[in-house]
Amino acid sequence: MRELGISKQAYDFVRSAENSIKPVFERIDANAEVNLARVLAGFRKENVGLRHFAPTTGYGYDDAGRDTLDRLFAHALFAEDALVRPQLTSGTHALYLALSGLCQMGDAVVAASGKPYDTLENAIGLSGDHPHSLKKQGVSFDYVDLNDDGSINIYGVLNMVAQKNAAVLYVQRSRGYAWRDSLLVNEHMAPLFRTVKERFPNIAIFVDNCYGEFTDVVEPLCAGADIIAGSLIKNPGGGIAPTGGYIAGKAKYIQRIENLLTVPGMGREVGSYAASYRPFYQGLYMAPHTTAQALKGAALFARIFEMLGMETMPSSNAKRSDIVQAVRFEEAEGLISFCRSIQSASPVDSAAVPEPWDMPGYTSQVIMAAGAFVQGSSIELSADAPIRKPYTAYVQGGLTYEHCSLAAMLVLTDLIKKGIAKL
Repeated sequence: MRELGISKQAYDFVRSAENSIKPVFERIDANAEVNLARVLAGFRKENVGLRHFAPTTGYGYDDAGRDTLDRLFAHALFAEDALVRPQLTSGTHALYLALSGLCQMGDAVVAASGKPYDTLENAIGLSGDHPHSLKKQGVSFDYVDLNDDGSINIYGVLNMVAQKNAAVLYVQRSRGYAWRDSLLVNEHMAPLFRTVKERFPNIAIFVDNCYGEFTDVVEPLCAGADIIAGSLIKNPGGGIAPTGGYIAGKAKYIQRIENLLTVPGMGREVGSYAASYRPFYQGLYMAPHTTAQALKGAALFARIFEMLGMETMPSSNAKRSDIVQAVRFEEAEGLISFCRSIQSASPVDSAAVPEPWDMPGYTSQVIMAAGAFVQGSSIELSADAPIRKPYTAYVQGGLTYEHCSLAAMLVLTDLIKKGIAKL
């Protein structure tokens, strides 16, 4: 520990925090085993072999690696069908593609989870004036704020859906840059979806599943969602997938979206990948375990800051539906110091010093700590925060729990030195 510069005071404090939440870790590991069993069953069902990892070129006709990967993701996420593509550059890209495929000119989308994540605002048309935003395509987007306690305002959603005659109900599973709990599948999503479908049976329910995959033994499709989407450099890529995204759900909706993925009439039948598909297969196989490592890291960070008397969301023993942990600081200095400490604890670019900057797609300056093997990967230990009051840092990821623990010790060592944390 001396080699990393960890103080004995910080080491002992983190070990104490760790010991106090062992039952939480046991619950997380039990869920990971259930999820891996399901993923492994899919691999066996599809008889995955080395042939599926082979690259393809040109049009990509009869690409067995691509098509089998689609079926594996569908099985893992309880979907009828799925599109898994390296060409989907981010979670936002997957969300935008899915919304564009689900909607036609004149349609309305209603969000039940409040204002969506910052990076989606330009794509939707809530901000900016981009010619290909949903707004410019004649699709309206309205949202219903969550209740003060972070729960879904079901009656407000029903009224808005009726008022707008909405074609799509949009739900963001993760907290994003909001001080709220992530939405649990059975506890929060299922009652909403059931109530909405009773009154509006033809509406398509679409869930932004980013940061949420494999955090529970069920997924939103189990609760009545029709479509989900996310990023492969988050949970389902297991820290191995180098890029990509997925869209999964009911076959009739996937068929609409696939024609926008390429061109109408060709859809999913084309699209090659000249690099190996192995990282995507291996990443999915590792995803339940890797997500569990990140969840345990998030719980540890929560417990440490609880013991320091600081505000955290969620609590260390809470049931989680995403891998994100929020921590509040009194001043911007503490928030910035926290992110810089996370960066210094990274295996890549540990010497870099993060600075707040005007990041494309965000409405406030953002500071990001991401010393990752895959650029922007948030299943790897990372932290980021908008520089605005209240000063809230969001930490997520961790390929191994041991890295999360060591990083927590380094963070605490630095915060003690600067007088920001007092034991």
